[in-house]
Amino acid sequence: MENLSIPVWVLIPFLVQLICIAVLPLTRLAEWWESNLHKLYVSLALGGSVAAWFLLNGIGEKMEEQIVYDYMPFMLLLTVLFVTTGGLHIKGDLKATPLTNCGLLALGYLLASFMGTTGAAMLLIRMLLQTISQRKYKTHTVLFYIAMVANCGGILTPLGDPPLFLLFQKGVHFTWFMSLAPEWLCTGILLLLIYFALDTYYYRREPQENLDRDEAEAEPIRLEGTINIFWLLCAIASTMFINPTYIPAMGASDAPFYVKLLREWAFLLIILLSMLTTKQRVRLDNHFSWTPILEVACVFCGIFATMTPALLFLQQHPLPISEPWQFLYGTGFLSAFLDNAPTAMVFHATATTPALLPTDATPIVGGISEILLRAISMGAIFFGSLTYIGNGPNFMVKSIAEESGINMPSFFGYMFKFSLIICLPVYVIVQLIFV
Repeated sequence: MENLSIPVWVLIPFLVQLICIAVLPLTRLAEWWESNLHKLYVSLALGGSVAAWFLLNGIGEKMEEQIVYDYMPFMLLLTVLFVTTGGLHIKGDLKATPLTNCGLLALGYLLASFMGTTGAAMLLIRMLLQTISQRKYKTHTVLFYIAMVANCGGILTPLGDPPLFLLFQKGVHFTWFMSLAPEWLCTGILLLLIYFALDTYYYRREPQENLDRDEAEAEPIRLEGTINIFWLLCAIASTMFINPTYIPAMGASDAPFYVKLLREWAFLLIILLSMLTTKQRVRLDNHFSWTPILEVACVFCGIFATMTPALLFLQQHPLPISEPWQFLYGTGFLSAFLDNAPTAMVFHATATTPALLPTDATPIVGGISEILLRAISMGAIFFGSLTYIGNGPNFMVKSIAEESGINMPSFFGYMFKFSLIICLPVYVIVQLIFV
């Protein structure tokens, strides 16, 4: 592998995969693309071509590692959080005022670091959709939900998002991520202020009959399916403790796959137990459907396979960067289109080069300069909100919202109408203050 150079043309399937996701919904093939089975066909065709090239060049283990030890754990983590939170039904309907909506966004923003962005996003999305169901203008609320709950809120602990857990595995102390609280708080306040102003504007334009119906249909909040709180805690504990740090045999190079994937076996058991112990009525009331997680599985199957040569290409041709802000934006923009976990690892590896290790009193955390670690963490977590594929929960929230009848913007529409004009300026402000 050391002598095998990754040619640029091997990156073409990855670019085609991104183009399909971004362009097909806008064409005459939109109806065909809506089928998860058709998404899977495209992913298998493009991913299969990359896998064939890897096999022909004698490095099939790279694709095996990406699919078996990256994609499968990624999907099982999302699935266990999707299933357990999908069995928790928060029943009720709050009056959808701007202040109430801000409160729900703030609650999800806080929970994201402690139950993962996927767990928090899935727990509250249906309650949020029920709350705003009587409103005419509601797409903007879901967009801010994606930015805040499915992405930015998860930066305070390694449980928040996979990149942080991988950095934790590299030696970063569990509590170090709490030092990012100023960045977390500043980002959350800025996004909430923008949302409150925007929602207040739309609220004043709501037809009066909608507001009257919203008030008339308000119901107190009740929680059902509480057994899933236990299963969710089991999933969190499995993420924290079933890993090579606590079970060294999982990290042995000659360990069989079923030992290396011990945590994923635990996830499968939790998924099964959650399904068996949750009353069917609770999931029906929660409008639980496998469609969102299947869409993520079909799309990200192709992304993980086709992005393998892209990540190897970056490792072989490191970006000429040295400043913290360059690490932040480099990690950020690549995380928006690549999976943020391996992207964070590439930039962490770049930061370990001797020329970038501090020679003064600057602290070293996780084997790299602390300021570069802060930049990598912020870029990987915050910038995942710039596209629908930047983080797994983004697609899931979009799919659930569309199932509820909300007209969500296209791939490019999301970027040009929301993330690039609202989220990115906020991140630039935070970068100028803290990095």
